Amino acid sequence: MRKAFLLAPAVFLFVAAYIFWPDDLPLDKIRLPEGFTIEVYADSVPDARQMALSPSGVLYVGSRRDGTVHAVVDSDGDMKGDEVIVIAEDLVMPSGLAYREGSLYVAAVSRILRYDDIDSHLQDPPEPVVIVDDLPTERHHGWKFIDFGPDGKLYVPVGAPCNVCERPDPFATVLRMNADGSEREVYARGIRNSVGFAWHPTTGELWITDNGSDNISEDPAITDDLPSCELNHAPEPGMHFGYPYYHQGDTPDPEFGEGRTADEFTLPAILLGPHVAPLGIDFYTGTMFPESYRNQAFIAEHGSWNRREKIGYRVKLVHFDEDGLATGQEVFAEGWLEGDTNWGRPVDVETLPDGSILISDDQANAIYRVTYSEEEGE
Repeated sequence: MRKAFLLAPAVFLFVAAYIFWPDDLPLDKIRLPEGFTIEVYADSVPDARQMALSPSGVLYVGSRRDGTVHAVVDSDGDMKGDEVIVIAEDLVMPSGLAYREGSLYVAAVSRILRYDDIDSHLQDPPEPVVIVDDLPTERHHGWKFIDFGPDGKLYVPVGAPCNVCERPDPFATVLRMNADGSEREVYARGIRNSVGFAWHPTTGELWITDNGSDNISEDPAITDDLPSCELNHAPEPGMHFGYPYYHQGDTPDPEFGEGRTADEFTLPAILLGPHVAPLGIDFYTGTMFPESYRNQAFIAEHGSWNRREKIGYRVKLVHFDEDGLATGQEVFAEGWLEGDTNWGRPVDVETLPDGSILISDDQANAIYRVTYSEEEGE
């Protein structure tokens, strides 16, 4: 499982092996509800970001910094990755992945690529088909999370190329298009930087995580706590969630908010906290966890980078009622942050067919698996 580092310099090999060997990851520090257990599913997955699972069980993992896409294969069925295979490299921030009808879609800033029949060609990946090659080339918030919706359309966010600025479409939007890239349209606006979204299992309505702005004030005490990151509900196209004019639904931007009012925009469904950096979201549809988890959403919080007291670095559970509306939140898993030091950063959540969940970590270069057993809770 360390072979992903074989091309690195010898010194880095030593450091990587010491830090990222699974026995050394301090998983005993992760706090979970009673009955839940966390373990390493795969190590040596460089900069592990968005995950996409094929029906045959191959887990594809994108990267932001490494420029690669990996396939993690559980060849013996023991629910642990046995092999990590590079299937694409030398790409520009290939963070976002989506799997559909035998093909893997990869978002690489301005391009979306499609790798056909990929499960059967892990050792000899095909040349990608270019689906889209004219998205903005800006790398600031240019990495993407992509997925196919219940309507069969591919949803693609385009982040704002700045902290706070006013730019025309397609910046600060979520786009949708056909699988071949045609009939592209703006689905939602006022989204500063979404790196995660999902559709509720029963309503089929879209829920979008959004990263709030930084440095909203010269006063660090204000900047620490404003604005909050958001979970937004977009059941239909055409909604505007406020950026860059309003933050967290009730806070006008010092520069762009003049002359605007909060009632022009759709309010956030849930305020997740200041600078927690919510990324991947996954609605739980498995049967391993207690019934109370069914149709609830897990959100990976990557964690703050400029707050004086760090926050995030955890996985939240957002509660939904029978009508598919968000009603509250709580911490599900934490411990990647110890005081002011973090050893991991959750990125994405994926439910496996057996009902366990996977969590990617781009700092520890690892994928974790969380399971539940009533015996563990006794």
